[in-house]
Amino acid sequence: MARSKASTSGTERGARSAMNGAACGCGPGAGPLVGRARDGVGPGAHAVGVDAAIKAANLKHLKRIEGQVCGIAQMIEEDRYCADIIQQAAAVQESLRSVAKNLLRNHLTHCAVAAMSQDGDKRDDMIEELLELVAKVAR
Repeated sequence: MARSKASTSGTERGARSAMNGAACGCGPGAGPLVGRARDGVGPGAHAVGVDAAIKAANLKHLKRIEGQVCGIAQMIEEDRYCADIIQQAAAVQESLRSVAKNLLRNHLTHCAVAAMSQDGDKRDDMIEELLELVAKVAR
């Protein structure tokens, strides 16, 4: 028996989205995970597709961030000027935002497109997930 869109509240979709995690058509990952991916979606799932250029850029950014964080720790150990440490922390946050935007771009290009081409719960879950992700990235 099909459920009408009117009978599915935003709360139900939010709960289903939280239970299922990502609503992309991804294949499940290997190994036991808490909140294991069901039907190829959610935590533990793999991306439908990964853009090699975005992946390389993200890895490059993350290596740079790793160095920046180590530098901040050293600055704190050396009792450096607070404003200088805050400036470095802000630079790390901006770099992490760049990584998140790249990941969102890949998610929209591959995972979201796959889920949005389907009818029903997967599409609805993806819409909710995207709204939540955009709100988090936009902060």
